[in-house]
Amino acid sequence: MTRPDLAGVPGYPVPPGHAIRPYRPGDEQAWFRIQSAADRYNRITPGSLREEFGDDRSVLGRRLFFLLEPGGTAIGTAAAWFGDDHHAQQMGRVHWVAIEPEHQGRGLSKPLLSKVCTTLAEMGHDEAYLVTSSGRVAAIRLYLHFGFVPATDAPEAAAAWAALEPILRSPRRVH
Repeated sequence: MTRPDLAGVPGYPVPPGHAIRPYRPGDEQAWFRIQSAADRYNRITPGSLREEFGDDRSVLGRRLFFLLEPGGTAIGTAAAWFGDDHHAQQMGRVHWVAIEPEHQGRGLSKPLLSKVCTTLAEMGHDEAYLVTSSGRVAAIRLYLHFGFVPATDAPEAAAAWAALEPILRSPRRVH
């Protein structure tokens, strides 16, 4: 999915008692815990953070964020990363967004995604992309709400979006 312009990103305040803070040395275990709990589609290992983001802590401190619950425990994470999209264009990248399952469905990813998109714009990125799975319907709805649009130039992507369209149009189920 892409967002061709980072101007006008929806802004959501952090709920009372919660906070968003940047990565600090030692957050590797929190990232691993959150991603392991939230990600059903990827194999997460203790080395996944380093494999995905490298080990330059100054870059991590500017681009990787944690959502904290009122007690100060990290319950969500997302990165304002950078990379090449599938056309080899340098773009901002929304990367590894995750909220622990017991905290999902409460709108907590909205302030985290606002922070990531705002950070990308502040760092000089004009546009952003992200990669997701068609099984992540709630996340896709969130990304659409934030102005990301499907990238459908590959035949398999177009087919996946065509299959998702009726699901996305249906009312959300209440748990």
